[in-house]
Amino acid sequence: MLLSTIIICTIAAFVAGFIDAIAGGGGLITMPAMLLTGVPAHIALGSGKLGSCVGSAVALVNFARSGLVLWRVALVGIGFALVGASLGSYLTLYFDSETMGKILVGLLPVGMLVTLMPKKEKSTTVPELKGTRFWLLVPLVCTVVGVYDGFFGPGAGTFFIIAFHLFLGIPLLHSSGTAKVLNFATNLGSLLAFIWYGKVVYALGLPMAVGSIGGNWLGSRMAIKIGNTLVRRFLTISMALLFATLVYQYFFK
Repeated sequence: MLLSTIIICTIAAFVAGFIDAIAGGGGLITMPAMLLTGVPAHIALGSGKLGSCVGSAVALVNFARSGLVLWRVALVGIGFALVGASLGSYLTLYFDSETMGKILVGLLPVGMLVTLMPKKEKSTTVPELKGTRFWLLVPLVCTVVGVYDGFFGPGAGTFFIIAFHLFLGIPLLHSSGTAKVLNFATNLGSLLAFIWYGKVVYALGLPMAVGSIGGNWLGSRMAIKIGNTLVRRFLTISMALLFATLVYQYFFK
């Protein structure tokens, strides 16, 4: 593992952690960086997951300390997200990912427009989280996004934030904080699997973890300080990255 590779990937992990802490989608930065520096794909997945797992834990702690994690939503939804991710992985054996990817490319701009033009009266108030609507929507949202995470993966944290905001009426900042619980759980599960199969190179993963810690800490602190406006702006960046990545992968690659 070349020193230049470690430095470039660590810097990418810092930038990715900063974006990930605010709006998700950090993997859209770290994965290309690792692949472009010559890191094999399976090593990139495993070593990158070490950084993102540790970094997401730091962001989660910051959001939790500020009271921005809605534990009722997170604890109800986490099991459904994990089941959905398992189902998504299973569905890859039976469905054409090329077609599904192109459909997603068409849906992303719609989601961007809806998210970036929320009603002002819903932007800062946490809704009442109980009743039939809550018990139906939380499992549904977490299962659907979990399936996406298992089927495609990139930007799952971003979709958790958007779904919580659009379908549950949760403010973007609280949505971001709550999504960190689900991000950490799925990242930890993936990391343990990669460690078990020997796909983590610690000479790369540990420096990236340090970079990710710094980025996640700074990003989460800025999000907490500035609020929903910052989350909305970085959602634009994250979704644009995801859109560009999918367009390239399914139309031009």
